[in-house]
Amino acid sequence: MLKSNLRLLQVSKQLVNSSKRFYASGSGSGMVKYNWEDPFDFRSQLSEEEQIVSDAVRSYCQEKLLPRVHDNFRNETHDKRIFEEMGELGLLGSTINGYGCAGTNYVTYGLTAHEVEAVDSGYRSGMSVQSSLVMHPINAFGSEDQKQRYLPGLAKGKLVGAFGLTEPNHGSDPGSMETTAKKSGKIYTLNGSKTWITNSPIADVFVVWAKNQDENGAIRGFILEKDMKGLSAPKINGKFSLRASPTGMILMDDVQVPEENMLPNVKGLKGPFSCLNNARFGIAWGALGAARSCLHTARQYTIDRKQFGVPLASNQLIQYKLADAHSEIAIGLQACLRVGRLKDEGRWAPEMVSVIKRNSAQKALNIARQCRDMLGGNGVSDEYNVIRHMVNLEAVNTYEGTHDVHSLILGRAITGIPSFVAKGQ
Repeated sequence: MLKSNLRLLQVSKQLVNSSKRFYASGSGSGMVKYNWEDPFDFRSQLSEEEQIVSDAVRSYCQEKLLPRVHDNFRNETHDKRIFEEMGELGLLGSTINGYGCAGTNYVTYGLTAHEVEAVDSGYRSGMSVQSSLVMHPINAFGSEDQKQRYLPGLAKGKLVGAFGLTEPNHGSDPGSMETTAKKSGKIYTLNGSKTWITNSPIADVFVVWAKNQDENGAIRGFILEKDMKGLSAPKINGKFSLRASPTGMILMDDVQVPEENMLPNVKGLKGPFSCLNNARFGIAWGALGAARSCLHTARQYTIDRKQFGVPLASNQLIQYKLADAHSEIAIGLQACLRVGRLKDEGRWAPEMVSVIKRNSAQKALNIARQCRDMLGGNGVSDEYNVIRHMVNLEAVNTYEGTHDVHSLILGRAITGIPSFVAKGQ
């Protein structure tokens, strides 16, 4: 037995040595030089159209958005013209066919979110809300009149939209919402409040979800317009995250909404959850864009910065952190691409989106923290962008389903046992 094992060991060593000589000679089939910026040749997995759109969006983001972001973030301001610029490029409601929309696939939408968030999560948030949370429900659940009335203006960025689901007392539990709708004749009267609403201070159109008292509290969607009496959208002040994106509340005090403004083709939480799944898909791509920006900054900084006479990047610990970030981004993008393809083929499940949203948001936040640390004291200056991405990603990891809520969604799928409510309740 010992002789047999020794013989196997000798054969194994010979095979290893032969393999080394084979690849060292360049005879290995399919060997390529490793590209750290595209480790899995991601670009080759995209169609020509997807590549063209991705390149165009990257150029726009780097040339037009990046120069604005410091001022917007520092002063908590937002240039409303950005929506019109995005509209001109066909980035708003891009997966919708007709009504002035581009009609792209979901992978292209993901690529767009990735490039926009590489500049700032706030800019991507505004785009996501407009596309996934406002235009999507109007297109999916609205009447033809509603589509004709609102979608073209939203697609061009002439109208800005906001989505009202989260309430002061109900974040991860939308089924307990307190906002109500009561019908009288051909008018619905809405009362209630929504909070942490992206775009609300500058919005022209609001898609608001409320419990219809005439249908035993069934949840319905309504389209509100900014000039309706009793409707206000005050800004939330004091944010330390997503400062380049306007955030506020939606306050409704006997707001009179015509019955033709109710979304006719959906009832219950299916409506808002459909919107959230679309938004979460874009977030998964976008968060990795922010992480990519942090990685590139940390890499260049540690190469250029010298301590004790050598580049910081020559430190093993720095290379370890860079390798971790590099690997997580590459793997995460492959997962996003796969879910995008399945979504385009109509073979996706909401839990797939939970996997990538949960993974991307948490990993991106961790990457941003590590990259900030690699920059030392300079890491807290927004001149290097990493700290801005880091505080933005704190919000990204929370909204559209927290990391823990997505864990519960996946836990239910794995075990068949829901655990959203503690035992005994």
